[in-house]
Amino acid sequence: MFKQEIDFLGKRKLALIFSSLLLVMSIVSLALNGLKLGIDFTGGTLVEVGYDQAADLSALRASLDEAGFADATVQNFGTAKDVLIRIKPDENLSSSELSTQVLEAINKNVADPAELRRVEFVGPQVGDDLAEDGGLALLYSVFGILIYVAWRFEYKFSLGSVAALVHDVIITLGVFSAFAMEFDLTVLAAILAVIGYSLNDTIVVYDRIRENFRKLRKGDSEQIMNASLNQTLNRTLMTSLTTALVLLALAFLGGEIIHNFALALLIGVVIGTYSSIYVASPVVLALGISKDDLMIPEKEGVDIDEMP
Repeated sequence: MFKQEIDFLGKRKLALIFSSLLLVMSIVSLALNGLKLGIDFTGGTLVEVGYDQAADLSALRASLDEAGFADATVQNFGTAKDVLIRIKPDENLSSSELSTQVLEAINKNVADPAELRRVEFVGPQVGDDLAEDGGLALLYSVFGILIYVAWRFEYKFSLGSVAALVHDVIITLGVFSAFAMEFDLTVLAAILAVIGYSLNDTIVVYDRIRENFRKLRKGDSEQIMNASLNQTLNRTLMTSLTTALVLLALAFLGGEIIHNFALALLIGVVIGTYSSIYVASPVVLALGISKDDLMIPEKEGVDIDEMP
């Protein structure tokens, strides 16, 4: 009747151990190392320069280190001839003075001098405001999802979906913290996109669970939920794999500007696919979901109205 190929929920204890380890490592890394915040959040000066030939990023970093800009971030921007340099704020220098010193440092004793393209300055107060707004955006989205899923399904489902979302966000942030990857506005946008992707995947599973609870007359909650997970498995894997292929192409071929954005989405897609099966559904099962919670209530007086 149930045609189960994989006993997903039978392995929920192993999944709980695995998820707990990932969450503990992520939280410890975030507590000890924090996030390597980009200029969007810390403030600073962004200098874009161009070359006639491909730029030697290693030589640029060495020149900046020698000039006292050891914390500068150097990366290609669009092409190998365009370079983006991010400098942390200096209270003693204005953005124009800072950009002048950077240009002098990288053009010192070189045959192919750089051409200044643009200079942008982000104040520390703006960076603090962006960090605060970004955190609030994450918080509001989670509360909105909690309300939406509780209204559409049942409060036990809403708790399961939020548990999966928190799981995905913390682990994604933990990976960025553990590997000291830069966290900027593009990565924050990717985190918000991960929330949407993970929720969509979870809603598809929940829809099938609700449908089977109402349709199937035999089987306990675990059997019905296992059958639902198997029925949606092909759709889940195909969606995740096609999305992952696009993100891999962006991560390795899209350039440095969107590398971390694509990487955050890729991590989120993998973790989100896992959590929709091994976090969202086991939480609902642990909360004691039953057929009575999902049956459509009968309207009073229906039998009387249908009588001839």
